[in-house]
Amino acid sequence: MSDYHHGVQVLEINDGTRVISTVSTAIVGMVCTASDADAETFPLNKPVLITNVQSAIAKAGKKGTLAASLQAIADQSKPVTVVVRVEDGTGEDEETKLAQTVSNIIGTTDENGQYTGLKALLAAESVTGVKPRILGVPGLDTKEVAVALASVCQKLRAFGYISAWGCKTISEVKAYRQNFSQRELMVIWPDFLAWDTVTSTTATAYATARALGLRAKIDQEQGWHKTLSNVGVNGVTGISASVFWDLQESGTDADLLNESGVTTLIRRDGFRFWGNRTCSDDPLFLFENYTRTAQVLADTMAEAHMWAVDKPITATLIRDIV
Repeated sequence: MSDYHHGVQVLEINDGTRVISTVSTAIVGMVCTASDADAETFPLNKPVLITNVQSAIAKAGKKGTLAASLQAIADQSKPVTVVVRVEDGTGEDEETKLAQTVSNIIGTTDENGQYTGLKALLAAESVTGVKPRILGVPGLDTKEVAVALASVCQKLRAFGYISAWGCKTISEVKAYRQNFSQRELMVIWPDFLAWDTVTSTTATAYATARALGLRAKIDQEQGWHKTLSNVGVNGVTGISASVFWDLQESGTDADLLNESGVTTLIRRDGFRFWGNRTCSDDPLFLFENYTRTAQVLADTMAEAHMWAVDKPITATLIRDIV
């Protein structure tokens, strides 16, 4: 028998369906180098949350890829961004330095159990409270880095943009594309040209960094169902290689690249990415928006039912879930 009570009792019934909200998708995650960056703002191998990309450049230094990548993103939009800074490689020659840098970017688990490099992005949500979904390693995405990035993208259900590293000709690009089969990746070639405020000259500008910022902008303004292709890119003055493109002519360089699953760059009313294809070996996810739609739906449905995990199984619970 319950305790005697002379008054009113209120019983709260919280059965019923829950609202399903789409997950946030315009969140960039990238790994960069910057030996002269502020160590407190950008500690090595730690996911850092940036809410104002343009302001963060003040602490990013001038060396490495960090400042240039942040500026490329800021030129397109103002997305929430997660940055992992890694150490530059050292050695007697450029090849040795690059090899060590690649190892630092790919990362591992250190003796303290902390993830480093790209793997630190896996811990970004627990550290920063946000989950990066648009990933890249601008200016340093060698084939080995791209392979590691694909693995991280799959685990985070994110999408990654990579360059055709070291490729000078269309034939080389087509061959390079065959190294990947993941629906979470898009290969982009060539790069843009832009004014470099450090050297005060026109220099090669990472197309992948602009892809990160533009992808976030499209997500914010149009939605994740719109591809990267045929949207104006800000802050660039040219293209680093000759690409023949014509809106009506078939068999152009752009057609050959697109057919091979490579997104290229064109100039028409400004500069644009041209191409929609991923590296997927499954035709079901041949296009960027197919993959991102699958990712967003999966995460949205899962997040919307977090409340139901570990509750006692009842007929009411099942009705509420369904």
